Amino acid sequence: MNKTNQFKRSACAIANVLEILGDKWTLLVVRDLYMGKKTYSEFQNSPEKMPTNILAERLKRLESAGIISKKSYQQRPVRYAYHLTEKGAALAPVLKEMVIWGNQYIPDTISLETVEKLIARKKRETINDKG
Repeated sequence: MNKTNQFKRSACAIANVLEILGDKWTLLVVRDLYMGKKTYSEFQNSPEKMPTNILAERLKRLESAGIISKKSYQQRPVRYAYHLTEKGAALAPVLKEMVIWGNQYIPDTISLETVEKLIARKKRETINDKG
């Protein structure tokens, strides 16, 4: 079997990444996970106000791609907390470069320094919540 037959469009890495991440919502879910959000309702409270049907589909897509995992934290009704996998965490440099590019070419975007401070604060809060 020809190796390119396993790909939807081509063997191009960019084309295949875009199959998973290439819309205006998916990387926002990944961003929110980096920012410390874990639950469906936390994702819904993001400033972009992602429609619930799209959020549900993106969470399923990211899970099936191995970028996130979910674990139930409540049984009735069942509710899940989402976490980045190792594969998902490996997107950090991509997101960082997008912030840098945005800061350079899109006026008034949140600076990388501010983003990094927010992430550090969320990590401290998470550690304090566990301790």
